[in-house]
Amino acid sequence: MKKLIITLQLLLSIAGSAQGFLHRDGQNIVDGNGKNVILRGLGVGGWMVQEGYMLQTQPFASPQYMIKQKIQEVIGEEGTKEFYAAYKANGITKRDVDSLAKWGFNSIRLPMHYNLYTPPIEQEKNGKITWIEEGFTMTDNLVKWCAENKMYLILDLHAAPGGQGNDAAISDYDTTKPSLWQSEDNQKKMIALWKKLASRYRDNPWIGAYDIINEPNWNFTGTNKNGCDENANGPLRDLMVRVTKAIREVDTNHLIFIEGNCWGNNYNGIFPLWDENMALSFHKYWNYNTTASIQKMLDYRKQYNVPIWLGESGENSNVWFKDALTLVETNNIGWAFWPMKKIENIAGVTSVTKIPEYDVLLKYWKDGGEKPSADFAKKTLMKMADNYKMENLTVKPDVIDAMFRQVQTNDTKPYKKHIIPGKIAATLYDLGTNGKAYSDTDFVNYRVETGNFEEWNKGNSMRNDGVDILPCKNSGSNGYQVSFIEDGEWLQYTVEVSKSNVYNVAIRYSSENLEGELHLEIENGKKSEPITLAPTGGNDKFKTVILSGIELKKGTNKIKVFFDNGGFNLNYLDFSEVKK
Repeated sequence: MKKLIITLQLLLSIAGSAQGFLHRDGQNIVDGNGKNVILRGLGVGGWMVQEGYMLQTQPFASPQYMIKQKIQEVIGEEGTKEFYAAYKANGITKRDVDSLAKWGFNSIRLPMHYNLYTPPIEQEKNGKITWIEEGFTMTDNLVKWCAENKMYLILDLHAAPGGQGNDAAISDYDTTKPSLWQSEDNQKKMIALWKKLASRYRDNPWIGAYDIINEPNWNFTGTNKNGCDENANGPLRDLMVRVTKAIREVDTNHLIFIEGNCWGNNYNGIFPLWDENMALSFHKYWNYNTTASIQKMLDYRKQYNVPIWLGESGENSNVWFKDALTLVETNNIGWAFWPMKKIENIAGVTSVTKIPEYDVLLKYWKDGGEKPSADFAKKTLMKMADNYKMENLTVKPDVIDAMFRQVQTNDTKPYKKHIIPGKIAATLYDLGTNGKAYSDTDFVNYRVETGNFEEWNKGNSMRNDGVDILPCKNSGSNGYQVSFIEDGEWLQYTVEVSKSNVYNVAIRYSSENLEGELHLEIENGKKSEPITLAPTGGNDKFKTVILSGIELKKGTNKIKVFFDNGGFNLNYLDFSEVKK
């Protein structure tokens, strides 16, 4: 009874402070007051559904069930339970949600694994459907933290019973068992789960929507195994209609998102729509950010008088993020990017630090050899689970800046406060887009359009811009260096000069066998003389050269470092006052 009273009090307090339920108003998503809402969200992928590429197990264990098998092999069943308890406890906390709200997100997309809410069909008896409290408790906590931050939570069935696609990692699909599409029992379980969720959250306005099936990718009649050439999609439409009917039996309040086949984008045969409070979701990765890239969805919006939502995107450079979000927001389309936490990640708002011991486990899992001791493996995995805590993550200010501030302006902003005289690490160039804060030859991945994977950051370290960054162990370094420098590229630094004077600049660099050259350009158009950077005999052998006679005025200055000839690594620039 006490628990029931607390729950009712929470619902009342939530209802009293909310803007009402998100819902469809023609082609718009609006709140309870009829105000247009652009959802700016993040998918918390990896928390309830692990995917191999996020944990660096993809070469040998991509779906979660295989990852779990690998873990259980080295630490046993009880150790595995302990690891997953810590992993889930640390994966998303109130501090995570508070941080997302502070950075500018107004919503979270929760990728759910059905097996946290209900057992697999092979564990049920006599066709009954039973329930597991763990998933519901995790969701209760998350929606509570969202409500406290006035954020919407979108429930996304990411791993449906049996698995909904041939891209196995996405939905934890085990090919040795019946998929969602091969089992009526799995479909009944999915329908029952959505009805259970809808019954539980029907009165909660901070639940933004139900995204009823994530990225189905299945060939019903076509030849493409991911359903990209399907013309009818009958089984998908039928199941989504049945789910919607079950939801509406208990909940007439909440908006429902549907997705097409082929990772959410093939809507052939899905129309006409069957519910008045519905929106279409589409996913967008690695293609050009032109109106043409979303034209089909814009046409659907107009033709069927229905809102559209970019339910998943990301995994690209900051330039791509800025361009994609500018495109959709200009067209009144909300979005949810992907994901929040990934090991050694530059393309997300945070990164999980990988410890050296984890590489030992990865190597054993991949190549075999001497098995690590259970004690070693458990300590390693528990430390990795600890690294998922918000306080142990590396926050990526450049990614956050690209997703929010850069969508509104091309102005640059200091990465951190630089005082002259003083040292400026080369990697701490301004926040901003290519051509404004820096100029780099390779800065985006359009592989869906070009057919080629384009590495936008060859070092895959620290920042997600086009500027290529590698770790650096040289004395005086901030731990990173700018590398793979090409002719004609440049970096801009906004600095605060203590007093007007002439300064010398100590340039710390390395180069194996190429002769580099650079010059500085001040905001007033003044250019320094070019300075030659002779080969140092190795990429890890650093030398210092002095560029003299740089006149700077007191106050804020923007300094560009132009690379006339590349081929070297830049560690830092150290400005010192010339004594008169």
